[in-house]
Amino acid sequence: MGAVNKAAYLFILLGLFLAGGVYSFWKQKLPKGVIVLMGIGAVMSLAAGLLRL
Repeated sequence: MGAVNKAAYLFILLGLFLAGGVYSFWKQKLPKGVIVLMGIGAVMSLAAGLLRL
């Protein structure tokens, strides 16, 4: 596994972790702004990981 694949998998794992956080925060009824920002971060991380594959 090369360095590029490791970075891609790290981005994908980070995106999934953030997506789990979004779901958790939504269930706890936290402010929408926090959830939206975390959601954007999750989508960007997943996209970066998938583009690096």
